[in-house]
Amino acid sequence: MKKIQFYLALTLFVIATSCTNSQNFKSVEVPEFKSSIEKTNDAQILDVRTPGEFAGGHINNAINIDWNGNDFDSQISQLNKKKTVFVYCLSGGRSKKAASHLKELGFKNIIELNGGYLAWSKANPSTDSTWTGMTLENYNQLLTSEKTVVIDFYAEWCAPCKKMAPYLDKLSNELADKVIIHRIDADKNKSLFNKLGYTGLPVVLVFKKGKLTFQKNQYISEDELRKAL
Repeated sequence: MKKIQFYLALTLFVIATSCTNSQNFKSVEVPEFKSSIEKTNDAQILDVRTPGEFAGGHINNAINIDWNGNDFDSQISQLNKKKTVFVYCLSGGRSKKAASHLKELGFKNIIELNGGYLAWSKANPSTDSTWTGMTLENYNQLLTSEKTVVIDFYAEWCAPCKKMAPYLDKLSNELADKVIIHRIDADKNKSLFNKLGYTGLPVVLVFKKGKLTFQKNQYISEDELRKAL
């Protein structure tokens, strides 16, 4: 009986240890991410979004190496593996993948921004000193229709968004007499997206006579959207 208890305890210890080790980077909220950068001399701040996203606004002193680019590993080799690397993307999906990969490449200390640049922009309003893209007034005008209005916030790099695009186009044609579907690029309308308080993509909203009747901040199937309509 004692042997069984011993082996059970050993198994639980191994499982607990493996779970602990599986976290190979530190994911933190904006305040800790910012304070850690401020405490680090010549901080290595890595923006893994696309060049277009980076050009639309980024954290000061960040360098841009596109996670989905063809030469990520060769560019990342220019960084110092012994120094802390601060990693972020738009909402956290790509940066978490990049952070895990950095660990595999031998980087010793990696801090990832949970919530990404969207969270950073909300916590640091000065980051977006000028409004870019569609105005809030123009957005509100889209919602005023006798027809049911569907708003789909998406981005070119967003895999779930790409998966939804074909059936959204189909519904737009099929239900044209009853439904209007507006697809809004969140990257090109970042100020509006942040102002509305959304985080992550996709965001699907359904308005009937100007009133919000359905909202989901993740992938939804065609059947689910049809039910919401």
